[in-house]
Amino acid sequence: MKSFQNILILAVIALYSCNSNVEQSQTTTVQDSIVIVKVQTVNEQPVEQLTELTGNTEAYRINYIAPTIPGRIENILVEVGSRVRTGQLLVNMDRTNLVQAQLQLNNAEKELGRITELFKYGSATQQQLDQLTSQVDILKETVRNLVENVDLHSPIDGIVTARSFDSKNIYGGTQPILTVMQIAPVKVLVNISEVYFPLVKTGMEVRVKLDVYPDRDFTGKINIIYPTIDQLSRTFSAEVTIANIDMAIRPGMFARVELNFGTLNNVVIPDLAIIKQSGTNTRYVYVIDNGVANRREVQLGRLIGDRYEIISGIEPGMQVVVAGQSRLLDKMPVKIEN
Repeated sequence: MKSFQNILILAVIALYSCNSNVEQSQTTTVQDSIVIVKVQTVNEQPVEQLTELTGNTEAYRINYIAPTIPGRIENILVEVGSRVRTGQLLVNMDRTNLVQAQLQLNNAEKELGRITELFKYGSATQQQLDQLTSQVDILKETVRNLVENVDLHSPIDGIVTARSFDSKNIYGGTQPILTVMQIAPVKVLVNISEVYFPLVKTGMEVRVKLDVYPDRDFTGKINIIYPTIDQLSRTFSAEVTIANIDMAIRPGMFARVELNFGTLNNVVIPDLAIIKQSGTNTRYVYVIDNGVANRREVQLGRLIGDRYEIISGIEPGMQVVVAGQSRLLDKMPVKIEN
């Protein structure tokens, strides 16, 4: 009987000990689930609305110097790299066809004069006069066309960027003899988000930086705004022109174009607070409300030093987690320790 009492006492002690361990374990679990974090109260500040776009510089105009008819190249008067002026003679073509056409025109004009006099006295018909008049007109147009195709001039101020033939070669019409580019000004074609479409105006000044000139800023202007939005990229195109008076900029250089849309008051938060969701472009932060962490997706604006402008998702005065967020989940209780 005494042995049975001892067994009963031991069982009661074991049961009490087990319950005590469960309660202690539950208390420990609750304590462990509360994450210690550091927070920062965020506020608005004036932020310049700058947008950086990229593109390649291009010649403002490109002209391909070539006759409209095949022939022998008599002489090329410029080389690659030569600067040329509007109207400058660049290429002489063979003049044989032009000389022949001019002789034919002279003879036709003499015959027209003779027939005109005979017609006055009734010795020539109206048909003869009309035929010769038409022949002279055709020969004049032929000579004019040949003159344009014998002496080739530059239609623009620019620089010779390519030469495909040498003097005395036969031009067959497959490619131009010379390429002349106008590079003062130059232009950059950029694609701008559709949200800025109402803000972009022709004549608007922009800042341009080139990687090849890291310590120099260039000023450009919006010259053309294309009127349609691309349905896939949700962007529209605009042409930026840069005066390039000293011709330091050359076609093909990589350019960064910065548009300034003024200043807005927006919330700014430390970049440490921002988390990128793996496999997506989604960014979010944790905001503390009554001791609980709430996940908030945010739309980022400019990076200003070590802080990001927030376009949407955060309101002024909110407490944003800046340390300890790696262990957080949405709606998890937290303890603030700053």
